[in-house]
Amino acid sequence: MPDPTAGVVRVLAFDFGLSAIGVAVGQSVTQSAEPLQPLKARNGKPDWTAIDQIISSWNVNRLVVGLPLNMDDTESDMSTRARQFAAALEARSALPVILVDERLSSREAMERTAGDRTRSHGIAAVLIAESYLRYVI
Repeated sequence: MPDPTAGVVRVLAFDFGLSAIGVAVGQSVTQSAEPLQPLKARNGKPDWTAIDQIISSWNVNRLVVGLPLNMDDTESDMSTRARQFAAALEARSALPVILVDERLSSREAMERTAGDRTRSHGIAAVLIAESYLRYVI
């Protein structure tokens, strides 16, 4: 009997930040995602053990990291740090890591959560995941 989940893309998306990292899980069937509990970070350094546990528990086949570009397409210090985070994720997980333009995702997340910073990290990760699921794959 064929596997009904064959060909389904399951992703964990990350909204990299210096003090918190938003996380969301999504899949390609509905092209939707849901937020998970944000992870704490110290000056951009995540709890790698927590990230490893999340990756292994969700049985995903891709990781997506938001790339914060400036409105004029240039990169910033945060872009560099997000790229470093993505490279470390790929090395640790052996899963493909895809960078997705996340311009204005944090702003939209803050609007959707009425300024609730704790919830906005997860919503930003949802926006990143859904952008990938709808427009990239």
